[in-house]
Amino acid sequence: METKGVTCKIPLDLHNRITEEIRQSESTMSKFIEQIILEHYAKGAITMGKTRTMAFQVSEELFQQIKEYLARYEQTYHRKLTQKEFVIGLIEQALEEADEEFEAAEAAEAEDAAEDAEINDDVAEIEDNGLEGEVTGEDEETEDA
Repeated sequence: METKGVTCKIPLDLHNRITEEIRQSESTMSKFIEQIILEHYAKGAITMGKTRTMAFQVSEELFQQIKEYLARYEQTYHRKLTQKEFVIGLIEQALEEADEEFEAAEAAEAEDAAEDAEINDDVAEIEDNGLEGEVTGEDEETEDA
């Protein structure tokens, strides 16, 4: 693949942040900039509305486990999976599972409510029949007397 250089000046604090991130991820400036540009164009193609940033810290041990997983993923599937794609995929999967659990809980609750309503209807019917029987019984006793 033929490549061409891109040169620009950015604020020093931003440059320092980028350099630190590249050092931590054991990448290169070229790979980092390419990834940012590709993500930018990919995001433009799939983003329908506003986006929000979520930032959080993890332990060094968890960070290393994630890096190892991503490296194994790339070796196995011959496709790079970014940390962002990985975390977003996990969040989306957890939300889908939670939705299924919520739907199951709501269905169980509706079923319980329907059973309770059926029991209440049966009790009301028994009470109605019981009162009619008592009234009928009193009427019959009065007639016999």
